[in-house]
Parts: sequence; structure tokens; C-alpha cells
Amino acid sequence: MTPTAIIEAPQIDTIEARFRAMGSDVHVVIVAGPAGLAAYADNRIQQLEARWSRFQPTSEICALNRCAGHAEPVSDDTRLLIVRAVEAWRLTGGSFDPTMLDAIEAAGYDRSFEMIADEGGRSRTVRPIDAAGCVDIVIDHDAVTIPAGLGFDPGGIGKGLAADIVAGELIAAGATGACVNMGGDLRVIGASPNGNGWTVAIDHPWSSVPVALVGLTAGAVATSTVLRRRWTIDGCVRHHLIDPSTSEPSTSDLALASVIAGTAWQAEVLAKAALLRGSDRAFDLLDGSNASLVVDRDGAVSASAGLANYLGGVALDPTVTFDRQTPAQG
Repeated sequence: MTPTAIIEAPQIDTIEARFRAMGSDVHVVIVAGPAGLAAYADNRIQQLEARWSRFQPTSEICALNRCAGHAEPVSDDTRLLIVRAVEAWRLTGGSFDPTMLDAIEAAGYDRSFEMIADEGGRSRTVRPIDAAGCVDIVIDHDAVTIPAGLGFDPGGIGKGLAADIVAGELIAAGATGACVNMGGDLRVIGASPNGNGWTVAIDHPWSSVPVALVGLTAGAVATSTVLRRRWTIDGCVRHHLIDPSTSEPSTSDLALASVIAGTAWQAEVLAKAALLRGSDRAFDLLDGSNASLVVDRDGAVSASAGLANYLGGVALDPTVTFDRQTPAQG
């Protein structure tokens, strides 16, 4: 288990924890909570990773994929993950599809990203399947059945849902406020360290200046981008965002999409859907409770009408200045 680094923040009764989980840097802020909550957050996220990782053979997700076509018992956590993934598939009209495991492995993402970054990707041919999508996933009270021939990959929704679960459990355990940031999938609940709400930076991997600073009293922000988790196969750059319509890495004109929503799992899947849909339809799935910004491959910034409510009167820069030579990874 990765050790937790606990840092006393300048604000009174605030503790921060930073550690590594789910292939991402995790940052947890706990306001006015009892002792031990930082270690609890670390242990709980590691537990969720052990249940949901497709790279750990003993995980429940790996068991579901090995037993595709047959019911497999799962924990309440994993049942909730499957329920949310099916809901996300319907919410996005299939733009988020957790049954694309074969396609993402074929693109070269067939082991943890740290290993890919060290060794380079290994492409292969996608095996023919009868159908994709979540329509035939069966969810019982304590068991789930993945259709034979399909593989389930929780992808980013796992990080978003983990942020939601842990933030809620920290509040239930006595914290006054909590922020759980799972590598860019972020959920805030309750009081911030300064009592004035939470300020969240939306970053671009190739810029040292945030694209935007958004203010939240509660809710979530998630960012999806093709500029991280990249590797090269035969001189061709590949990435992990698979377009279900092609079973190939996205060729959308967008490089980054961020969404503000009530929960991190919703923000995550809406951000991915916005990026895959491209600039012409990036905001089509938003309702009055969501807001979004997108950045195209040239750095041009666009935002939905609702984003202004979170910017505190500050106007967005119309373009992102690229000042980093090496794309950020992770």
C-alpha cells in the first residue's frame, strides 16, 4: 500500500493528504475532522482500486471479465460502479462506453500506464464482437453478468465515483468539509478551509497558467484530455480516449474538455462525451445544472453559457498559451 504523506495546511483544523492511486496523483483536503481521516481516505481509495482495477488480477472487475457470460458476485462498491457506468452510457448516448476494453487494449493500453510510458505501446487487432454497449449487462442484488465477448473497463468513471464515495464518507465520519481530487476528477462537499467556497483550477497539460479558476460551494469538476496518457506505436501517437463509433483513439478536433456537475462521475463522463463529440456538439448533453469549457488542438477556448456563473466575473482568455515543451503525463 502506498504510504500517505500528511501535511498540516496553513488554515486551522485542515489536513491534506497526497498519495498515488488508480494510476493518478490523489490530493485530499479534510476540514475540521477527527484524527485518522487522512489515513482512512488513503485506505478507502486503495480498497476501491483493488476492487476496480483491470490491472490487478484479483480485482472484481478482472473476475467479471474472466467470467463474462456468467453471473459473478460483487461487493456493494462494484455493484454501484456498474450501475453508474450503465447510467453514464445511457446519459451520453453511448459516447461513454465501458465495454470497449478490447479496443483500448488493441490501441496499446494493455497494462498500467507507467509500464506503457517506459516501454511504449503494443498494438494488436480488435477481435470481432457481436455487439458493444451496456444493454445486455445484468445487475442483480449481489451479482453482475457481463455479456460473453465483451470486456468491462471502468476507465475514468472509477476515479470520479471514488472521489464521490470518499468525499461523502469523510463528511459522514465527522469532517466539516472535504475535497477529493483523483488526478483531475474532483469532488467538494461542505466547508472549504477558508470558509469562502472552493476554488478549482482547470489546467491544460501544455500550459503553466490555468485555463480557468472556477468557484464551487459543492459539486464536482472533471477534465478529459488526449494530451495525457499518450504513447507511440510505430511512430504514431496513441492515447486512451477511445471513440465507440470507430473503436479507435479519438480524432476529435478537441484536445481537452472540462465539465462542472453535481457529482464527479457525471462530470467525468460528460467531459469525455464532450471531447469525443467535437467542438460543433460539445455542449449538446449539458442541462441547466452543468457547465463546460473545451479547448481545441490549436488552443482555442470555448465555454457553455453556464460557465460564467462559476468564474466570479473573470473573463476567459480566448486561447491557451502553450509554454511547456514536454506534454504532462499521468
